[in-house]
Amino acid sequence: MKATLEVSNLTKRFNGQSAVDELSFSLAGHTATALIGPNGSGKTTTMSMIAGLLRPTSGTVRFEGAGADPRSGIGFLPQYPNFFPWMTALEYMEMAAGLSGMSGRETRAECERTLGFVGLSDAARKRIGGFSGGMKQRLGLAQAIVHRPALLLLDEPVSALDPAGRREVMDMLKELGEQATILYSTHILNDAEEMTDQLLFLRKGRLIEQGPLGEIKEKYGGQDFRVEFKDAAAAGRFAAEAPWPADPDGASVRIPADAVRMEELLGFAAGRAAHIRSVGESTVRLEEIFLKVVGRP
Repeated sequence: MKATLEVSNLTKRFNGQSAVDELSFSLAGHTATALIGPNGSGKTTTMSMIAGLLRPTSGTVRFEGAGADPRSGIGFLPQYPNFFPWMTALEYMEMAAGLSGMSGRETRAECERTLGFVGLSDAARKRIGGFSGGMKQRLGLAQAIVHRPALLLLDEPVSALDPAGRREVMDMLKELGEQATILYSTHILNDAEEMTDQLLFLRKGRLIEQGPLGEIKEKYGGQDFRVEFKDAAAAGRFAAEAPWPADPDGASVRIPADAVRMEELLGFAAGRAAHIRSVGESTVRLEEIFLKVVGRP
């Protein structure tokens, strides 16, 4: 599939220090890619350069966008979107639509439709100064998609939302992924597992791992055994007594599948059955992969 975005040797230095260092990757059309890394790894700087808001020190960004200015085909949601508090949501959307190159009588109707899509229909004519953090995050998403961009850049798109709001926005992003290519950064790795086609791991401005989610999982752990207990104390005792590597995590214990056969595990667990809820296989979690790839802080 032809790439929508090509990033080649992208570099940004501040005062001689590299925030992004020789970064290269490509995104195919209508895919969702998660940009993952610890704080200070260069995620926001990378997105700002792709969006055209920050000039690279070196390297190139090529985007198969719309019109003479490719940026007209990009939608960008910064991590901390800023608004004019005296504006209503609809006024702000009309301004954003105009800056994106939209014009004509249909603009207001499209702004109203987009506000409805993100769940802000009832707040369309209310002043933004009275909005909650979650409402502002939704408005930020609305301004990024009002012109129906081909490339959507989202910096921590669900960071200000409660669990119910996160679920709604994740569902919206899945729907948007049918029309746009999405690159987003996130610290909520469970969300990344749910909607990601590709992972890009950054550390100190460099790309240290990348690939489809399934391939990354297979490379960094594949299937493990997981034993669930009635309480964390029982899990800790089991991990301490086990004759194989065992990693306690709350009220469960993870054991690498290459360390023991299931029959052996079941035999060992039988003598401790009173404290065990279940024994089974478990695919390695993205959080565990993150710690293997990027390292602990």
